[in-house]
Amino acid sequence: MFASEIMTSPVKTIGPDATIEEAIGLLLSLHVSGLPVTDADGRLVGLVSEGDFLHRAELGTAKRKPRWIEFLLGPGEVAESYVMSHGRKVHDVMTRDVATVGESASVNEVVEVMERRKVKRLPVVSGDRVVGIITRADLLRTLSLAVAPKPATAAECTDQAILDRLLSELREQGFASPKTLDVTVDQGVVTLTGEIFDERQRPALVVAAENIPGVNRVIDKLVWIEPFSGMTIGKTEGF
Repeated sequence: MFASEIMTSPVKTIGPDATIEEAIGLLLSLHVSGLPVTDADGRLVGLVSEGDFLHRAELGTAKRKPRWIEFLLGPGEVAESYVMSHGRKVHDVMTRDVATVGESASVNEVVEVMERRKVKRLPVVSGDRVVGIITRADLLRTLSLAVAPKPATAAECTDQAILDRLLSELREQGFASPKTLDVTVDQGVVTLTGEIFDERQRPALVVAAENIPGVNRVIDKLVWIEPFSGMTIGKTEGF
C-alpha cells in the first residue's frame, strides 16, 4: 500500500503571509491539527500546527530562560524565541524543515519517517508541490479496514488448516518453538498445551491462534517453567 492510497487529498493549505488569527481559525474550522504552508506558486515552504501556538505571549506561556542562560546562548536564540511567541504571521511561527514523503512511499516508510522525525503528519509531495497529507488519523482509517474480519473459505477453516497455519506462524515469528508445545484443534477450538519459559510467550501464543480464520476459541493450558528454579506455574487467574 502506498502513500497515494491513504493520503487525504486535496489538502487545504495556507500562505506564509497569512496572519496567525487566520491560521488558528482555519485549524479550528477544518478540525485539523496542522496545515502545509505554500507560497504563491504552490510550493511547500513550511508547516504550521497546533504545537506552534503553545508558547504564546497572549497565553502567558512564552518560553523564557534564566538571564544567565540567555547570556550564554547569545541574542540569536532569545530573538528566535521572541518571534515564535510574539509573531503575527504564519512565517514567524511555522516549521520550515518539513518532513515529507512521495506518493509512491510505502505505508512502512510513512510510519518510519513519522517516528524518526517525531511528527504526527506528513505532507505528500510531487516534486515541490503538495498533493496530499497523511496524518495518524489516516493511518487509523487504513488500519480499521485491515483489521475488519474477512470471510474465510471452508478449506481455510478445517482443523488441519488451522493447525498448519498456527505452526507455520510460530516458526516464522520465533517467539516460541513448536517443539515445546502440543497444539490440538477440534472443531475450531485450539488447545495450547506445553511449556513456555517466559510468561510473555503466553499472550503471544493466544494472539497467534486467535488471528487465524476459523478459530472459535483458544484454551490455554500452557505451563510456565521458571528457568532459574525450574518451578512450574500454570495460567494465573485473571490474565
